[in-house]
Amino acid sequence: MPHRPAPDAQPCPVARGVDVIGDRWSLLIVRDAFDGLRRFGDFQRSLGMARNVLSDRLHKLVEAGVLAMQPASDGTAYQEYVLTARGESLFPVVVALRQWGEQHLFQAGERHSVLIDKRTQQPVPRMRPTDHDGRLLPPDATEVRKIR
Repeated sequence: MPHRPAPDAQPCPVARGVDVIGDRWSLLIVRDAFDGLRRFGDFQRSLGMARNVLSDRLHKLVEAGVLAMQPASDGTAYQEYVLTARGESLFPVVVALRQWGEQHLFQAGERHSVLIDKRTQQPVPRMRPTDHDGRLLPPDATEVRKIR
């Protein structure tokens, strides 16, 4: 099996990001946290995953600073998982993945959930990279500068 570099030895931001949130379960936990889930049991019911796998992913997300544990907001002895500022900054990533899925993974007319702007009650506009002047930035107008 090939050796995989330690996450902090990766010079690529995409590789480091994938090391933290790149597996299915971690991304779905983050998605559910944005939807307001906070308790272990709620995540488990939503995702239908094994308790040990959920526990492992939650631990890793807490360790990475994406989630934090805090006493339950209702005063019970439970702990809740809440998004940190680092976790909340993943919102554009989750929205972009959602919009890509809506565009490419559903048949015309097939029902799916839609992300709505609470203020306008309209679907969130498609996210697209733009340049400093607000113009659409296609992939061929960018380059990755490798660290030497």
